[in-house]
Amino acid sequence: MNVLLIGGGGREHALAWKLAQSKRLGKLFIAPGNPGTAGCGRNVPIAADQTEKLIRFAKENRVGLVMVGPEGPLAMGVVDAFEQEGIKAFGPSKEAAQLEADKAFARQMMRSCSMSMAEGRIFDRYEDAKAYIASRDEPVVVKAAGLAKGKGVIVCDEPSDGILAAERIMVEKAFGSAGDKIIVEDKLIGEEVSILAFVDGRTIYVMESSQDHKPIGDGDTGPNTGGMGAYSPAPVVTDALMSQIEREILVPIVDGMNRNGTPYKGVLYAGLMITAGGPRVLEFNVRFGDPETQPILMRMKSDLLEVCEAVCDGRLDKVTLQWDRRPAVCVVMASGGYPGNYEKGKVITGVDAAEALDDVAVFHAGTAVQDDELVTSGGRVLGVTALGATISDAKVKAYEAVEKIKFDGAYCRTDIADKANKIRK
Repeated sequence: MNVLLIGGGGREHALAWKLAQSKRLGKLFIAPGNPGTAGCGRNVPIAADQTEKLIRFAKENRVGLVMVGPEGPLAMGVVDAFEQEGIKAFGPSKEAAQLEADKAFARQMMRSCSMSMAEGRIFDRYEDAKAYIASRDEPVVVKAAGLAKGKGVIVCDEPSDGILAAERIMVEKAFGSAGDKIIVEDKLIGEEVSILAFVDGRTIYVMESSQDHKPIGDGDTGPNTGGMGAYSPAPVVTDALMSQIEREILVPIVDGMNRNGTPYKGVLYAGLMITAGGPRVLEFNVRFGDPETQPILMRMKSDLLEVCEAVCDGRLDKVTLQWDRRPAVCVVMASGGYPGNYEKGKVITGVDAAEALDDVAVFHAGTAVQDDELVTSGGRVLGVTALGATISDAKVKAYEAVEKIKFDGAYCRTDIADKANKIRK
């Protein structure tokens, strides 16, 4: 079967790497892809939001399955467009993608499902948001309601900072139209985890747990990013807790989406805070997480293409996934200055040396080829991922690989997976 994978980041390189291992795969096309995905299939110079060109290419190249990586095309309705042309597409419809594209919609859905989440309110006027935040005396979290590439959440320990955050989002338009509405929530205290599940509209198959590291600095300091690293599994998610998450969060939201007339298919990502009172929902995403995908797929032993076909065909209940028992750790190497301003075009060396290490994969996120040299082209540049006998071993191996890769201004956190070791102790 020929497959078209849409996207060009680290998540898409990990997906392409895994799809390329399938015995069912014919040709793999990645649009637009990156230098890393070029080693897994054929990159196609079509942007992820050029739906008509993507459909034309899929028809011309007898594509049997389209897999959508980023949230933007999903929110635009790319899955609907392919399915209208009779082409099988993995991912939610435009209406279902509102779970991520519109946090106000998601919050209303969660409320209708009686789901445990932070107390909060939705605002479409800055003055109303300002008055509400000023009335608070506890830390708040201010979120852009629309898509902001993982950066639209600002945690504020003082209400005065919350007012500045609301002004930045709604007045200064730091995230463009994504900030036309905002959500102001109470800050939750606990351990944050990512739970990803395959959903075919009826059946839910939960993947191995993982934990992302959003803030730029060690110890979860500084502004939020798209994700500075991840590990899988997350020890805080015990078997009993996972059962509770399925029972109280995943099943209710899938049922709720069906009742709403927006049935859900694809990957459902629940960002949760494990508080003293149990799991509470921070957000839902409608695609594979980035960088959680990297360690999760390093551990998946089953055929990803077969699972995606089963989701599209509504037969997920016939699937059984196999996992490598060894943990995996992904460390993101970023451009200096990220998530603020940063320079591009820095020459990258040492990737081959890093990948020569056993059980290490280097996933390209923001790279390009310029004058026959690999260079930086984004904020998050590489996701260096390793398997190990323990989480500590995987961390050591990942950072050993990181040390072999050089580019001017390279930055990474040094504490990825430390939380897991503290929990184990």
